[in-house]
Amino acid sequence: MNTTELKYKAEIARYLNAAADDIFLYWKGRVALYAILKAMDVHKGDEIVLPAFTCVVVPNAIKYLGANPVYIDIDAQTYNIDLTQLESKITDKTKVIICQNTFGLSSNVERIVEIAQKYKIKTIEDCTHGFGGTYKGKPNGSYCDAAFYSTQWNKPFSTGIGGFALVTDKELKTKLEKVNTNLEPSTAKDKFSLSVLYFVREKVLTDNRYWQMVKLYRWLSKHKLVQGSSSGTEIESAQMPPHYFKSISSVQIKKGIYNISALDEMLVRRKKNAETYSNYLEKKEKTFVPKNLFNDHSFLKYPFLVKERNEVMRIAEKCKVPLGEWFCSPIHPVRKQFEQWNFRECDFPVATKYSNQILNLPTDVADVTPILRFLEKIEDYLL
Repeated sequence: MNTTELKYKAEIARYLNAAADDIFLYWKGRVALYAILKAMDVHKGDEIVLPAFTCVVVPNAIKYLGANPVYIDIDAQTYNIDLTQLESKITDKTKVIICQNTFGLSSNVERIVEIAQKYKIKTIEDCTHGFGGTYKGKPNGSYCDAAFYSTQWNKPFSTGIGGFALVTDKELKTKLEKVNTNLEPSTAKDKFSLSVLYFVREKVLTDNRYWQMVKLYRWLSKHKLVQGSSSGTEIESAQMPPHYFKSISSVQIKKGIYNISALDEMLVRRKKNAETYSNYLEKKEKTFVPKNLFNDHSFLKYPFLVKERNEVMRIAEKCKVPLGEWFCSPIHPVRKQFEQWNFRECDFPVATKYSNQILNLPTDVADVTPILRFLEKIEDYLL
């Protein structure tokens, strides 16, 4: 391990109250999940329980190992697993439960772990939205047998694409180290592509160009012309794409060291902006994130509900508001052929309903005044 990599791991570990050698780095966060599952000896026919309100890359990692994703509908307030349904989903084939901090909110993590231990099941915390946040005073990722994190473009801090795992158990670490011996190295082409994207992101992606550049980036990513969050293959099927199991590059590590330095300030800003949004929406008698959830919420995004979502998106583009659409599908961003991922919309009414209504406000902006003006324009569409 070189000095730069060790420094990056140490910076990550500082937020997690962990040791640098508890951190394992990967090309993407989903690769970290796949590696953890493999280290937990997940095989064909095993069942992995997860929320029915997630990104497709999570069930993909499960399917790549021949295991079966078993979904649980979500709680209407937290967008996380409905705890009342958890035990009914556990069978003698259940190997792992994945709990998620959606948009940065952690909920019921200790109870999920208790239930898992009762049935001798492993747990993994999906912290792709929650790095830097806490649950009941402990860092997100502290409660489960392992955790994985993402450093994609819109995550708590960014390396463009990237991710890492947290594993503190000695036996599981040994298994994970063995799994990691099969990681492919990143290529010179990978590093060049990322460097170009960093330049475009920092120098070209202004507020005025946001919507045009997002559409272009998604199109290029879908057609595998740039390094994107999800390739076309990952969205179109549950078959593992080539060169999936890849290690992090030196370019990502350097960018991570630089960007993580601003995380503390950003966490404060996100929570402050979220409070402003909640106050506004509560005053308008619309759906809002209640204050009792704030202590366990890092607010990577602020979720809100609308009717006629396409029209709201059109207004946001006109107002130059960088609106997010996580999760526009129960297994975002897939919109069809759900059966490939063992998913049936009719079985998960809450997740399906909210995936048709949800949008997200940015929390990393320095000034929320334009966002509040936008909310005024769409007041009739707010739920």
